[in-house]
Amino acid sequence: MQVCGTPYRTVWLDPEDQRCLRVINQSLLPHRFETLALYTPHDVARVISEMHIRGAGCIGVTAAYGMYLGACTAPQDSYHDYLHEVGALLTETRPTAVNLSWAVQRMLRVALSAHSLQMLQDRTRDEAQKIADEDVAHCRAIGEYGLPLIEEIYARTQKPVEILTHCNAGWLAFVDHGSATAPIYAAHRRGIPVHVWVDVTGPRNQGSRLTAWELLQEGVPHTIIADNTGGYLFQHNAIDMVITGADCVTRQGDAANKIGTYLKALAAREHSVPFYVALPSSTFDFSRTDGLTEIPIEKRGSHEVTYAYGENDEGVFSRVRIAPAESPAANWGFDVTPARFITELITERGRCVPTWENIRTLFPEASSAG
Repeated sequence: MQVCGTPYRTVWLDPEDQRCLRVINQSLLPHRFETLALYTPHDVARVISEMHIRGAGCIGVTAAYGMYLGACTAPQDSYHDYLHEVGALLTETRPTAVNLSWAVQRMLRVALSAHSLQMLQDRTRDEAQKIADEDVAHCRAIGEYGLPLIEEIYARTQKPVEILTHCNAGWLAFVDHGSATAPIYAAHRRGIPVHVWVDVTGPRNQGSRLTAWELLQEGVPHTIIADNTGGYLFQHNAIDMVITGADCVTRQGDAANKIGTYLKALAAREHSVPFYVALPSSTFDFSRTDGLTEIPIEKRGSHEVTYAYGENDEGVFSRVRIAPAESPAANWGFDVTPARFITELITERGRCVPTWENIRTLFPEASSAG
C-alpha cells in the first residue's frame, strides 16, 4: 500500500542488514511516519506489548521474524531450548491475537528440523518471509472474495456504497491490503464509489489514527465518527454494510475483535444491515468452539482509558489526563460477536455463513484440530 506515494509493507527485513527487522511505528501515526529497527526477540516483544505494532496479521508476522531474530542471537550449544524460550516470551505479549501463537508454533516446527545453528537461522528466516508473503496473498484474496458484495450493492443502488468499519483491520494490521479494508481497496481501484464510516475506536483510537490515515493515503472517501454514532446512522439508513476484522475466530464462527464490535453487530441485526467479518485462515482457532467462554480476553492497563496521547498544535507529543485521578477504570481490549450475528465470514478461500459445517468445508484441516 502507499505512504505518500511510496509502496510499503508494515514489516520487512532491512535489505542492508538481514539481522535487522524494520517495522512501521504505528504509535506515532497519523502525526509522523517513522520506522523502528529491531535486533533481538526482546525488541520484538516490547513493540508488540506496547502496541508500537498491532493488528492480527502484523503481530503474527512480526512474531515470526522475532523467532528468526531469536535464532540469530541463540547460543551455539542450546539453540533449540533458547528458541522455545523466545516463543514463550512472544506468545505472552498479546493473548487474544491467535495469529501470534499460530506463527510461533509454525516457526518452532521448522526449527525442529534444523541440525545446526546456521541451518536454524536460514530456515527460520525463510519461513518468516514465507509467512509474510502468505499474509499478503491471503489479504489480496479476501479483497477479491469481498469485492462482489460491494459490487452488488452499487449495482442495486447506483449510489456510493456506505461501509462502517470498527478499529483498524487495514494494511497496517497485516503486511499489506488488510482484511476488512481489502474489499474496500479492491472496489475503489475498480472505480466503484465507496464511502467509509470510520469509528474512532477508543480508547486507543485505532480507527481515527490508523484507518483514516490509510484511507487518506489511498484516496478513499471516509468520515471519522465517534464510536456511539453508529446507532444513529443505522436508524437513518446511512449504512449499507459493516466489515470488521477479527483477532480470533472459533470453529463455530464466534469472532473476537476490538471492544465495541459486538455492539455494532447488534445494531446491524436490528436494522437488517449485513455484518461481515474478514479474516485470513491464520486467525481461526479450530481448537476452540464457544468464543464467549474459551477465547481469552486481554485486559489492558487503565491508563489507556484515563489518559489521551497525541500531538498538540506546536507539534509536541504529550499525554494528558482526561478522568479524575481517584476514579478506577477498566479496559477490556476485545469482545466476542457470536456467529449468529455475523452474515458471512470472508476468507482467502471464499465466503461462508459461520457454522461449523460451512467452515469445515472451506477448511477441511479444521476437522483434525481440537
